[in-house]
Amino acid sequence: MKKIIVVDDDEEVLETIELVLEIGGYDVEPLTNADNIFETIINFQPDLIILDIVLGKIDGRVVCNQIKSNIQTKNIPVLMMSALYHAQEIGYLATPPDDFMPKPFKMDVLLEKIENLISKKKLRHNIN
Repeated sequence: MKKIIVVDDDEEVLETIELVLEIGGYDVEPLTNADNIFETIINFQPDLIILDIVLGKIDGRVVCNQIKSNIQTKNIPVLMMSALYHAQEIGYLATPPDDFMPKPFKMDVLLEKIENLISKKKLRHNIN
């Protein structure tokens, strides 16, 4: 079973994504903040991280940079989401996410993006 960490400070959005992913056959670890994300990554070993940009006291782009700059976590695909920002606004980051999804979103599009990212990770892993 593929594992996904979802980080969103909006509990309703978090619960909705968690429910859809669980119905889709994923093991989900929901987080309302990124305070212990590296501990969660080590313990949960996710195949993908879904990360909101606006997380209250920390910017999701900073968290994405930390994940993508860390040798142990840089190969985990990150799908960023936001209702306030657009894909062009995160494309300039030194360590951009693997994909972006605006909110509100359609669940079928979310599931398609997740499958694409996990498939690419598996392909990269098999090549190395």
